[in-house]
Amino acid sequence: MDNVISKSKFKPNALKYFRYVEKTGKELIITDHGKPALKIVPFSDDPLEALKELRNSVIKYEDPISPVGLEDWESLK
Repeated sequence: MDNVISKSKFKPNALKYFRYVEKTGKELIITDHGKPALKIVPFSDDPLEALKELRNSVIKYEDPISPVGLEDWESLK
């Protein structure tokens, strides 16, 4: 089963797709006119579960208050 489905296909089979997400643990994206509109994800009691995705994704800045990309600003030229 693909993890992206249109609203029109989801609506008559919602329970089937809910069971799919529950059983596999995979998320399901529902589209509206070809654009992502909703995401169904498995429930988790662990509040830190959502943060696991972000772990090791923060960039370390040596000087966080220094200007960044000043040469890229057209309005300053």
